[in-house]
Parts: sequence; C-alpha cells; structure tokens
Amino acid sequence: MTVPVPSTLHAQDVSLGYGDRRVVGDLSLHIPTAKVTVIVGPNACGKSTFLRGLARLLPATSGAVLLDGRSIHSTPSRDVALKLGILPQGPIAPDGITVSDLVSRGRHPHQGYFRRWTSEDDEAVGAALSATGTLELAARSVDELSGGQRQRVWIAMALAQRTGILLLDEPTTYLDVSHQVEVLDLLMDLNEAEGSTVVMVLHDLNLACRYADHLVVMKDGAIVAAGEPGAVLTEHVVESVFGMRCRVMSDPVSHTPLIVPIGRHRVGSYRKAGETE
Repeated sequence: MTVPVPSTLHAQDVSLGYGDRRVVGDLSLHIPTAKVTVIVGPNACGKSTFLRGLARLLPATSGAVLLDGRSIHSTPSRDVALKLGILPQGPIAPDGITVSDLVSRGRHPHQGYFRRWTSEDDEAVGAALSATGTLELAARSVDELSGGQRQRVWIAMALAQRTGILLLDEPTTYLDVSHQVEVLDLLMDLNEAEGSTVVMVLHDLNLACRYADHLVVMKDGAIVAAGEPGAVLTEHVVESVFGMRCRVMSDPVSHTPLIVPIGRHRVGSYRKAGETE
C-alpha cells in the first residue's frame, strides 16, 4: 500500500461568497499537517463555505488557498485530486450505480490517461469498504440504501482516493450515535496510521472536542478562536458564539472538554451561585 505524502494547506486572507453576498471575509488559517482539525460554529456561519473554498469547489473572491505553497486554482485538477479529497454535504450518486462502482470512482485520479486498473486499486477499494462496514453492500445499488448506509459509502469513496488531505463536511450526518463514533474513530485511525491531514465540519461540540487536535470556532464568516480544544472552547466562547449558557467540564473518559448546556429546566447544581433563570 502506498502511503500519501503529507501536503500543506493554507488559507491566506480568503474571502468567499455567492454572487454579491460575502459569506467568509479575509480569513487566514494554517491547517496543521498530519493532524485532525475540526471546524465548529452556528448554522450559516460560513463553515461549509470555507471548506468548499479549501477544496477548490468555490473560487475565492480575494486572497488565496495554497496547496503545498501553490495557489490551488493554478494547480492542475489531477494534481489536486491526488493530494486532496473532499466529501461535501449532500453528494448525489448517479442513478443505478452500485456501491462498489461508486467507491471505485475514488481511484480515478490515480488512473491517468493510459494507466489501467491494478491490484493496488482493488486493495484500496476493498480496504475502504471494509473500514466503513460497507463490504456486504458492495453489489447493491446506492439508491436502495438508507441515509446512514449512503453516508458510509461516500466516506468509503473518499478513503479509497487515498490522499494526504481529507476534507469532510458533516461526515456524521444521517448516522446514529454508534455509527457517528465508528466513523470518527475510523478517521482517527487513518490519521494515526498514515499521517493523513483530516479537516471536518461537525455540529456536536463534545465529539468535536474529543476528536480534534486543532479546533476552529467560526462565527459570521470569521474565525473567533483556534487551537487545542481545552484552550479554545471556554464557557464564554460557547455563549458568545452559540448563544448558549453552559458549563465546561472534563470528560471522564477522554479528559477533553465536555460541554453541559444550561437551559431553563432541570439546571440543578449546575447553576452558579447567585444565578437565576
């Protein structure tokens, strides 16, 4: 098995938007190489737009995204696809395509004009299907699958691409809790075994804290805080960004930050002295 060479990814004063509407403004971020970066923030804050910009799916209106120090938009598409894989939100599969055929498409960047399918391609597809628990679905049509099964198949396709950088927009969508943890464990395994750089958008703050080496908090198209989860996700940051009062405790299992929301009911001993509803 060929292990991808780690690449670097850097956003430099990037602005992104749709038509005249600017969503992300003058944003700069170095993505830590061979680490897991998780982007969090409230709905419509620009998380997915920023990820699309990093993946070259959306051109920057100003600034630049640099892949190995070179503008990603001036890099040939095949070269980008060999270094960077993307799982966007709500991908659409061609009608009638089987699971194995869809996952095999992750190998297209490795084919070139004359290169034929090889045993390494077979191994990559088989390993991706096995890792995501979709091997038994290989012959089935993607149209027949549940939402959770489809999501795991799309992740398998991204894994089969075997790039040094993997970008995922809400990879746990449609998955129940146990499968969410399985997928995130899988991405951690990939990072630890192959040194892959993983960047993903997540909504669950506790899962984000547990799995992130580097946490990026966004609000209104800007980065509010970035760094190690324990230093970044304070009670003040959670309230100012998400509008939610909480207590930040230590997770007894992972020793990462554990966010305990405070609502209007059953707050019990979590309410600070002198605090009222």
